[in-house]
Amino acid sequence: MRKFSADYLFTGREMAAEGTVLITKDDGTVEAILPAADAGEGVEALPGLLTPGFVNCHCHLELSHMKGLLPEKTGMVDFLISVIRGRGTATAQGEEMSQILTAIAGAEESMLHNGIVAVGDICNTSLTLKQKVEGRLNYHNFIETMGFIEQTAPDRLEAAVKIFGEFAGAYSLPIAAISLVPHAPYSVSPRLFGLIANFPGNQLITIHNQESQAENLFCQTGQGDFLRLYQALGLDISFFSGSGQRSMAGYLPHFYHNQTLLLVHNVDTREEDLAWKGGPDLCFCLCPNANLYISGQLPDVDLLMRHGCRIVLGTDSLASNHQLDILEEMKTLQHHFPLVPTEILLRWATSNGAEVLQMDGILGAFDMGKQPGVVLVSGMEEGKFTKRSKAHRLI
Repeated sequence: MRKFSADYLFTGREMAAEGTVLITKDDGTVEAILPAADAGEGVEALPGLLTPGFVNCHCHLELSHMKGLLPEKTGMVDFLISVIRGRGTATAQGEEMSQILTAIAGAEESMLHNGIVAVGDICNTSLTLKQKVEGRLNYHNFIETMGFIEQTAPDRLEAAVKIFGEFAGAYSLPIAAISLVPHAPYSVSPRLFGLIANFPGNQLITIHNQESQAENLFCQTGQGDFLRLYQALGLDISFFSGSGQRSMAGYLPHFYHNQTLLLVHNVDTREEDLAWKGGPDLCFCLCPNANLYISGQLPDVDLLMRHGCRIVLGTDSLASNHQLDILEEMKTLQHHFPLVPTEILLRWATSNGAEVLQMDGILGAFDMGKQPGVVLVSGMEEGKFTKRSKAHRLI
């Protein structure tokens, strides 16, 4: 048995009473949360905050080799062009491939060190499989597909299904931990959206949503900065003149009420977008440090909270972030939205994330029988994070 107490103990849903003790087995299985008077001897008293392990709901582990390569605040279109030109994974071999795999391993190690226990990871290739089969973190693998030309939809789906099969067959992984997903509203045709929505077992789906004003303008009118992206790709999209709708309204009707859609970024999500009713269950993933890296803008968190939206957190990739650290995402949100309580930020980072990734049976909260990990956050002041706050995984 191990017994932990700290200045603050967050259960995954709320702050426990002062003096509460967390008791686990040596493997991290939660036994109980008890008042100090009932916990007996051998309690490890630690300075800081104890919390279940963090859930990173949006990552691109396969882009880890691009850390520090792309300039900041170039805007969405230039960022996308740079990623396409710089990722190099399709033709990598020899020393270049070795560097990519080493970067993936290092990025996963950093997530472990930073208290992350589960990841929703975007996969355009199977390059992360070698690392994932070691079983150090829990993953939901989102196999991403894209194709804006209607006629190419079956071929695009077939290519993604091939990667899906590599993941399904590589290690002991429930099919429920793999999904086939669209990249973004501006890169997926209506036909491809339909094929993705109807792919067997596709219950949890994610999409990059409203990451910029240019995205909504393009979906509405077929004009704007996104035309440069297609020019860079050499694609003729003269057939597209816009749907007259903002991006969310354009793609949500393709999905079903028994599906969960994890919408990522939401920088240009507005009141009118949240008025949409019916269809899939929606969850909103915030990646504030990536948003600041790419465009210097943040989503309207207050708007999402006023509408009672379910919120989770992600890091995006090392191509758009200086670190893969959910605590750093919470610190950024706390700085820009100081009225959001620490307890709410921690809920987004733990139990909400575990629930959305369908891992709440084992992760997300200090409930008896779960193995959510135990993380200590140091450098707290008056119940808030500070610049010097760091996360350290105890179990």
